Amino acid sequence: MGVANKYVSKKPDENGFIDWSPEEDQIWHDLVIRQLNSIDGRACDEYIKGLDLLGLPLDRVPQLEEINQVLRSTTGWECVEVPALINFDRFFSLLSNKQFPVATFLRRREEFDYLQEPDFFHEIFGHCAMLTNTAFAEFTHTYGRLGYEASKEDRVYLARLYWFTVEFGLLRRDNNLRIYGGGILSSPGETEYAVTSDKPVYRPFDPVDIMRTPYRIDIMQPVYFVLDSIEQLYELAQKDIMSMVLEAKSLGLHEPMFPPKNKEIVGDYV
Repeated sequence: MGVANKYVSKKPDENGFIDWSPEEDQIWHDLVIRQLNSIDGRACDEYIKGLDLLGLPLDRVPQLEEINQVLRSTTGWECVEVPALINFDRFFSLLSNKQFPVATFLRRREEFDYLQEPDFFHEIFGHCAMLTNTAFAEFTHTYGRLGYEASKEDRVYLARLYWFTVEFGLLRRDNNLRIYGGGILSSPGETEYAVTSDKPVYRPFDPVDIMRTPYRIDIMQPVYFVLDSIEQLYELAQKDIMSMVLEAKSLGLHEPMFPPKNKEIVGDYV
């Protein structure tokens, strides 16, 4: 994971303003325009509604306070500037306080198509629109509270739940697949792959099944879990998720649906 050292988050000034360069403004513009075209007809209605509420600028990188004004008024969340990488304690602590961590760096032109670590575009364009949705926001808040109190071993199971929902979640609307996961919504390749190719396996949403499913961060997902409605996340937040973790641990992991990794990427699946 040493790749992340190439990027350093920009520090806001005393007024919370981040000085983005003209080159970064152009990269933001190009990323947003490309992805808006990619998600057309593929993103879920809840995401599109949230995107309309955010009113993201096209000609420049937005300031966090612009995003936060919308989030606070809809669900009480806000974005918080963090370094390029944070540990699990910090991550769960922020979510438990309705604060979404955002690394304040933007990918360079040479990594325009794919960046392993989450940058400002991924966090803002991929995730913040869904945080305006009450059901999604409640689930994310509950997830943060549980994760903050969980053991290191249990956090690995919770990580899979986050991966297959917040990052790579799909839902079904009128017999069509729609995207709500930020990892898909910020990636043109995975946007097309997830809903139009015949390669992935689609499974019904089952939290225990999800927590038993290994994933790898450097490949297209071989399996997606599909909600019937975003309200299922709200319903899950009202249940005893940690008892589901115990059940998943007792049942054991499924066999990975991807080939063995080479030595260079050891540690990149969970």
